[in-house]
Amino acid sequence: MFKDWHTLLACSVVLLFGFVLFYLGTDGFQAYTAETARVNQLITDQPEFPDVVLEDSNGRSYHVSELQGSYVFITFMYTSCGTVCPILEMNMAQVYRAVPERYIGEEIIFLSISFDPERDDPATLDKYKEHFGADGDTWRMARINNQEELEKLLSTFGVIVIPDDSGNFAHNSAFYFVDPQGMLIDVMDYTDVNNAAERVISTLQKEEGEDR
Repeated sequence: MFKDWHTLLACSVVLLFGFVLFYLGTDGFQAYTAETARVNQLITDQPEFPDVVLEDSNGRSYHVSELQGSYVFITFMYTSCGTVCPILEMNMAQVYRAVPERYIGEEIIFLSISFDPERDDPATLDKYKEHFGADGDTWRMARINNQEELEKLLSTFGVIVIPDDSGNFAHNSAFYFVDPQGMLIDVMDYTDVNNAAERVISTLQKEEGEDR
């Protein structure tokens, strides 16, 4: 009987220890995967958008700081992607259409950034944007030609991009929401369009109310 009690106690200790490790390792049960933990950390840290130079589908080049003063809703993609990127951009189009027109281009700008600048030149981006209804102004598609600037942005926002031998990339995908001061304030599930649209609209409405 003593042996059984000792075994039960040992098992209980192991289970308790495992429970504590799981709790700590998953950020208090809030993060069940490394990706979720990464997103939670980004939202907590609210990193600043690095000073990069964008070249958009119209061939315009400008520092990202020129977008400050407006919220920016961002995706990272490449036009040769035949898997997740078209879905990502189609879902972005749904968010774009859901936002009241009075906010578009003034309080908020939509921005799709290619991490394949060699192939995604302005002409390619211009053709690509037509598939999703992007107008090139209130919803811009752009590349970052400076590789160091591109890598810094991807690292800052936790975007993982891994090239393969076929010219494709394995990458994570999300909606990124930047405030008028250039701070990342949210990372949203790109498959949950309704939640993303509600988050954006409620933020813009709150901002509008505070400005009155």
